Amino acid sequence: MLVAIVAHFALAAVLPLVARRYGRAAFVVGALAPAATLVYTLARVGEAVGDAPPLETVAWAPAIGLEFTARFDELALLLILLVSGIGAVVLCYYARYAKVDDHRTTARDSALLVTFAGAMLGLVLADDVISLYLFWELTTVCSFLLVGGDGVAKRLRTSATQALLVTTLGGLAMLLGLILLGTAAGTMRISEILADPPSGGVVTAALLLILLGALTKSAQVPFHPWLPSAMVAPTPVSAYLHAAAMVKAGVYLVARFSPAFADHPAWWIPVVGCGLWTMLLGGFRALRQYDLKTLLAYGTISQLGFLMVMLGSGTWMSALAAGTLILAHGLFKSALFLTVGIIDKRAGTRDIRELSGLGRQWRVLTTLATLAAMSMAGLPPLLGFVGKEVALEALFGGGTIDVLVGIGVAVGSVLTVVYSLRFVRGAFGTKPDTAPAAPVACGRIMTGLVAVPSLAGLALAFVPGVIEPIEAGYADLYGSDPGYHLALWHGITPALLISAGIVVTGVLVHRYAGVQRLGGHVPEPLRAQTWYGRSVDGLEFLARGVTGRIQVGSLPVYLGVILTTLVVVPGAGLLAGGVEFGELRLFDNWLQVPITLLVLVAAATSLLARRRLTAVLLAGVVGYGIGAWFVVDGGADLALAQFLVETLTLVVFVFVIRRFPPRFAEDKAYVHGRWVKAAIAGVAGTFVAVLAVLYSGYTEGMPEASRQYIERAEDETGATNVVNAIIVDFRAFDTIGEITVLAVAATGAASLILARSRKRGRTDDRPDTADTGGAADGSATETPEVRS
Repeated sequence: MLVAIVAHFALAAVLPLVARRYGRAAFVVGALAPAATLVYTLARVGEAVGDAPPLETVAWAPAIGLEFTARFDELALLLILLVSGIGAVVLCYYARYAKVDDHRTTARDSALLVTFAGAMLGLVLADDVISLYLFWELTTVCSFLLVGGDGVAKRLRTSATQALLVTTLGGLAMLLGLILLGTAAGTMRISEILADPPSGGVVTAALLLILLGALTKSAQVPFHPWLPSAMVAPTPVSAYLHAAAMVKAGVYLVARFSPAFADHPAWWIPVVGCGLWTMLLGGFRALRQYDLKTLLAYGTISQLGFLMVMLGSGTWMSALAAGTLILAHGLFKSALFLTVGIIDKRAGTRDIRELSGLGRQWRVLTTLATLAAMSMAGLPPLLGFVGKEVALEALFGGGTIDVLVGIGVAVGSVLTVVYSLRFVRGAFGTKPDTAPAAPVACGRIMTGLVAVPSLAGLALAFVPGVIEPIEAGYADLYGSDPGYHLALWHGITPALLISAGIVVTGVLVHRYAGVQRLGGHVPEPLRAQTWYGRSVDGLEFLARGVTGRIQVGSLPVYLGVILTTLVVVPGAGLLAGGVEFGELRLFDNWLQVPITLLVLVAAATSLLARRRLTAVLLAGVVGYGIGAWFVVDGGADLALAQFLVETLTLVVFVFVIRRFPPRFAEDKAYVHGRWVKAAIAGVAGTFVAVLAVLYSGYTEGMPEASRQYIERAEDETGATNVVNAIIVDFRAFDTIGEITVLAVAATGAASLILARSRKRGRTDDRPDTADTGGAADGSATETPEVRS
């Protein structure tokens, strides 16, 4: 599996070259990676559903526990089938959808789609926190670039930015939650966290943060508006990222952690509550859409909410239903999006008010799209019906809360039937008030590619035993198998009767257009998109206010802000953590005492200096005193670097202050500001000194890297001073960089001195300027100030 992930990224790197030479064939070449991954995955199905899922590990930095671990279990297998299978179909479809002569777009989109497929593959296989986050954010970046396209149109930039902001916010929250959860569990390996889940207040906060990432990624209320906005992307991108794969990342995250935390109120209440709200609102908003892609986008939001509800329910049956519906949703929604791509490409519009008569022209495509829509509506004999029947059985066969949730799901399912009928009739129906579309071929290859996911949903419904071991293997994490099996027919059951009632109600609502027109409208103040706009405007206003007060072009202000932040942020953590002092000593060498007094006196005297040159020299005394400390403590190399830097700094300061008045200003504002600066500097200096004492006296829990440095210093470098060993041997390249910086600084200072000497020499050679104070170069006016 690790090779498969690397193969995706390697192929993506060469696809721009393929596109430059062979054009749209780059998409077909790109489809080889997910297609090969699909074949390889199917060959290893037996290993994934076994008792011990295969593990593959590559260590980044084993001393500090950084590694990437791929775990091939039932849930990963289920998502790989979607990511790789639908990915191969979409890439082949894009080869016919893309423009023939647009090599630039072809190169960009083919490489990004294959990169995204590799990132999703890594995401569903990752078994450690850091790798999961890295692949998570890589899918976000790919989505941003694919939605934004060439970035020329404003709507592309706006939609891409919204998707990036929302999902990145959730990703950062998720990262913090995962780290808190891993810290509480004592391991960053996800399988180990789930095997022995921790508890406590920190875990509750961690779960809420993880859910924030899942809700934003899967477009749950109130973070859902980014998904309809992302429909500006090319239709194949929408079919893959925003229907089958990327939006499943949040669902996958919930599915991965639910077996361990499904009974935790901080987990299942937000999942079920937001999921049910999303299902109802998404279906409600879909009733008013005229653009076919936007209609499907709101339908996707509704279906994702349905999946969240089933995963949050936390029972064996609901998990089985969720697994079935995840696969069914990927199949029927990708088929419907690809159908919209054909309609848009051939008919020239996606507006259902302008489409008429396509069903008579494109009978095969109409049949395929109708099958996909039937699966979405939960009609037999499709896989969507099989999954929905299990879901109704799980909810209405449970307790009071499950029944209440089941009623909400039933209402949402009615809306699903309505917008499914709206899609089929709007796309393929003949409307008496609309002129039929001009005859045009829909394309055999593109139609054949639509048939793959559409017919797969039909075939799997008749042989659900093919996929049941995968989904049942995942459901076993929630409890014992109650003996239920996936099938098209279980007899006359309450779930079947409820499903039939849902379909009949949906047909009646769609038939009576007056009832349907009541739906879909949400007042402007209650729309999530409105609140998103206000949030962005508020952040921009806050940023301008903070920037206007902090970025004022004053170096003392900048330093004051940095020092204040240094004191406030770590200081709060230090006080909250209750760090204990180690063994403290007043000094290790008596020479430290006079050097310390010299540094303190020079620092305090610099505040009283009236001349700039005096203040600079006193600051130099402080720097040289620190260098003397290094000498006393045995860091001769550090002392040399300190002396060199301090000398160069003094030289540069001397040349710079020649351009300023010799004395500091004496007005009241300056005097007041000087003592404010002194107070900030004093507090920050004291804080840093306290931190230095605390950390130098704290030796418990030393990191493995530090321990290795100490153990290897004398044997491998012959040094008894571990700091010298690190700088000279273990981090030799870093030292070379520092030497280079010093050489560049010395060259610059020498150039200033030489340039100044040459100007002065030329001035002395001209008698006519000697008596006028050197007005030719303006330097004589500063000379008395420096000498004074």
